[in-house]
Amino acid sequence: MLIQTSSDVLLSIADDLLSRGDVAHASEKYYKAAEEAIKLLTINLGLKDILNTAKESGWDLATLHKAVTEICKKLNNEDIFEYWESAIVLLTVENLSLDVVKDEAENVRKLVKISDEIANRELDKRS
Repeated sequence: MLIQTSSDVLLSIADDLLSRGDVAHASEKYYKAAEEAIKLLTINLGLKDILNTAKESGWDLATLHKAVTEICKKLNNEDIFEYWESAIVLLTVENLSLDVVKDEAENVRKLVKISDEIANRELDKRS
């Protein structure tokens, strides 16, 4: 059984917003989908130091960046940096064109896919 994560829901909302031309709100939702994917990866990969930091001081950008670094190492996948950078672009750059948002959203989709695959793998282990 495949679970639908909060990242999947946020991607769907973002896609709907983008289809209506609401680039600003779509960008925010794509970023949030990436953020949730990073959090889920951190949990499923058992990155206890990051989880402790998040518990103490919250999921600020510094903690999220540390999580991305650790996830890249743990999965031996440097592409995750690029996917996270796309999320940061969507969050921080104002007045992005529809085409740029679509391009950056593809990287967010790749990040969510990785997170979903690991979440479902972990769920299968527990079943």
